[in-house]
Amino acid sequence: MPNDSGSASIDIEQAEPLLSSATSYREYETAHTKSSPRNAKSLQSLEIHPSVLVHPEVYRSVEYDTMPEEVTFGRNVSWMSAYILIISRVVGSGIFATPGVIFKSVGSVGLSLLLWVVGSAIAACGLAISLELGCMLPRSGGDKVYLEFMYRRPRFLASTLVAVCAVLLGFTASNAIVFGQYTLFALHIEPTAFFQRLLAVGMLTVITVIHGCFLKTGILIQNALGWVKILVMGSMVFAGLATLIFHTAPPSNSAPTVNLLSWDEIWKDSNWRWGVVSTAIFKVNYSFSGYTNVNNVMNEVKDPVRTLKTVAPAALLTIFVFYFLLNLAYFMVMPLDEIRDSGQLIAALFFEKLFGEAVGRTVLPLLIAVSAFGNVMVATFAWARINQEIARQGFLPFSTILSSSRPFNAPLGGLIVHYIPSVLVITLPPKEDVYAFILDVEGYPTQLFSLALCIGLLMLRRTRPELRRPFMAWLPAVWVKIVLCVALLAAPFVQPPKDGKGDVGFWYGTYAVVGIGIVGFAIIYWYLWTVAVPRWRGYRLEEEVDVLADGTSVTKLVKVKLE
Repeated sequence: MPNDSGSASIDIEQAEPLLSSATSYREYETAHTKSSPRNAKSLQSLEIHPSVLVHPEVYRSVEYDTMPEEVTFGRNVSWMSAYILIISRVVGSGIFATPGVIFKSVGSVGLSLLLWVVGSAIAACGLAISLELGCMLPRSGGDKVYLEFMYRRPRFLASTLVAVCAVLLGFTASNAIVFGQYTLFALHIEPTAFFQRLLAVGMLTVITVIHGCFLKTGILIQNALGWVKILVMGSMVFAGLATLIFHTAPPSNSAPTVNLLSWDEIWKDSNWRWGVVSTAIFKVNYSFSGYTNVNNVMNEVKDPVRTLKTVAPAALLTIFVFYFLLNLAYFMVMPLDEIRDSGQLIAALFFEKLFGEAVGRTVLPLLIAVSAFGNVMVATFAWARINQEIARQGFLPFSTILSSSRPFNAPLGGLIVHYIPSVLVITLPPKEDVYAFILDVEGYPTQLFSLALCIGLLMLRRTRPELRRPFMAWLPAVWVKIVLCVALLAAPFVQPPKDGKGDVGFWYGTYAVVGIGIVGFAIIYWYLWTVAVPRWRGYRLEEEVDVLADGTSVTKLVKVKLE
């Protein structure tokens, strides 16, 4: 029947049986247009978005997460954009800031390099799992979609855990802080806490405005910054290899004090205590985190399943090669004592050692600041989509407003939800411990979710073998990931550092307590909100589906009185 504008619409009862046998919207569209030539024209003339052609109550069902969904503003992410989306998300400040901190913790060159290899292997195992889940459930939201599909009972628990942790831990703060540090370092300004935080907050504000008001411009900017990042890493690797091959000594200070060809020397002073090693692995994992970034924006990726299967492994391989060679470059160019004392400025000191103060303290540190800017851009891009999906599920206040893509045809509401906790995390912790603590706090709850995803994947293989899986993770990789998750979760309570502080000025296990506390708070909140209070007030929560004016389908949680 025609809609208000005279455009043809498709009968809901006719659409549902066609959809039930389709594995993607493309297959549905093909089946529907074949069933009636008139329907081919009606598909193009509909004012509502294609994702709500079917009855919204059906389409918002968890079971339909196995079908691709397109956002109201279309698919704007190509293969190359997806490649840069991963590169820029993974390569932020980690490789430019954490090698010095990791070396100081573990004590030796050999153990430092080994941890970067182990980190890449862990990332590869995690990538295999995310590929299986992303190809099987090709929807924006990433872990949110997967956990909700796996753990449907107790009702609303998985959604509440994801929502609370996304809001409280879904901040982009560490790279914003590094941006402030390197910018001030390059401009020869005293890096006070105030100026670092001012620059970090200013950068977040600019990025939020760009992504919230100028969607396609933001994608172009982050693509350009991604290629700048690759250029910076390539120049650093070339400089380090030139020092080794041509035996060119650094222009200032002494030559490196370690012989990378001496087995005994590279393992000297290794600290194998599991508490120390596990904390270092958290930092390495942080440097690899983000390889699932495309999973978070699948609704905007062109040919999502095929793109994900090829782009993610290509990006991760590129990153591993650069990371390992960059660590070698640091040890080839800088004395160990300087690396140990470099803190988060190891890359800036590396440039200064090679090119002198003019270039080392100005040009290349600015490029690293640009790299951190690009990382925050793509992280913000993805977190906004996750927050929007949480709002669409009805788990955020003002969810109707936050779910909409109006007025700029972009997820402005999700961006605002990401902006607020990021600013708070940047401005509240003490300066001297902020970077290390943020890395650890972000890493611990992530391991809890990773463990739940691994177990859930094995459960789905057993209970839902009929689900279409364009990619299947190697089973040993899943078990390796499970063992590592358990080990890292237990690490803060096993073999603590001798002084009890680790790499922060307070008790080293604080990050684990904070992470567990947040998860515990989410469980208590879920019980009170969905069980205790409804039972006391005599109602139950039900899901009601609606379609917003911009075509976005949303779920509202309504109170239904018990009879």
